[in-house]
Amino acid sequence: MKLSPRDASRYFARPEAGRTGLLIYGPDAMRIALKRQELIAALIGPGGEEEMRLTRMSAGDLRKDPALLLDAIKAQGFFPGPRVAFVEDATEALSAPIMAALADWQEGDAQIIVTANQLKATSKLRKAFEGHANAYAVGIYDDPPSRAEIEGSLAKVGLGNIGSDAMPDLTALAQDLDPGDFRQTVEKLALYKLDDDTPVNAGDITACAPASTEADLDDVLNIVAEGRSSEIGPVMRRLKAQGTQPVSLCIGATRHFRALYTAASDPGGAAQGIGRMRPPIFGPRRDRMLRQAQGWGAPKLEQALTILTDTDLQLRSAGQRAPGMALVERALIRLAMLAAMR
Repeated sequence: MKLSPRDASRYFARPEAGRTGLLIYGPDAMRIALKRQELIAALIGPGGEEEMRLTRMSAGDLRKDPALLLDAIKAQGFFPGPRVAFVEDATEALSAPIMAALADWQEGDAQIIVTANQLKATSKLRKAFEGHANAYAVGIYDDPPSRAEIEGSLAKVGLGNIGSDAMPDLTALAQDLDPGDFRQTVEKLALYKLDDDTPVNAGDITACAPASTEADLDDVLNIVAEGRSSEIGPVMRRLKAQGTQPVSLCIGATRHFRALYTAASDPGGAAQGIGRMRPPIFGPRRDRMLRQAQGWGAPKLEQALTILTDTDLQLRSAGQRAPGMALVERALIRLAMLAAMR
């Protein structure tokens, strides 16, 4: 039987112990791994693996010994409780031994959990689970998590007191990060709020979100966008010492000012423009960029993008002889002076 995405989320959290098995397939290995971990933990409990109630086998193991899965579902261990036989990264070549195990499964046998990459609708493996009266098949795709899934992740780590300003930022973060990074961020947030009964707010999320690897670049771009030309020199020296390339710095500046221009020129206003950006911008960084976009306005931001485009062309010119960082620094100072003009 097929499981819809909505039903699958509930099933992974509260699976049915009497089912023959479940096939989880799709293109994203990380998403599949997280769902499989959640499912197996719910089936056998936290001590199931230590009690040897979980039998793992790779596709290669099953290929070498086709009877391995059938033996695993029939084997009885020393410890009571539900058992799982897990086949990882199965392929069409393994459809025969897996289908044999499904056909020979009886009540009391270990539940069969199989993961696979993307499978066509004509796949024998997929059809075997979808056509089975007591087994399920579910496809996991790259769709962003729903609000219910995000709330479920928060509940697992004991975070129930979420401020009204925090949930939109968490939703934006879930769309921007891969599932593993988002789960780590939620766990970090739970530790951050340990013994703190106040609602989770946007500042808490910003403190726990993965740090930007371009923090120094963000510093200089904010300095420029806010018209603080006297501070550009020291930051530029630090960037140069870190090995930042002039072209990379120019590209980063162009990206930042293009985002400001997109926000400032939005028909619904800069706030609406910021809200439409992808990847999403949240927390204090969103507020800061909103102020910058409103302060500059679309006409001045067009001038800024022209300056940056000219600088980028000059840096890439075959006849360029001037030091690249000096050219970029001069352009950033011009932008900062333009920002200071009212």
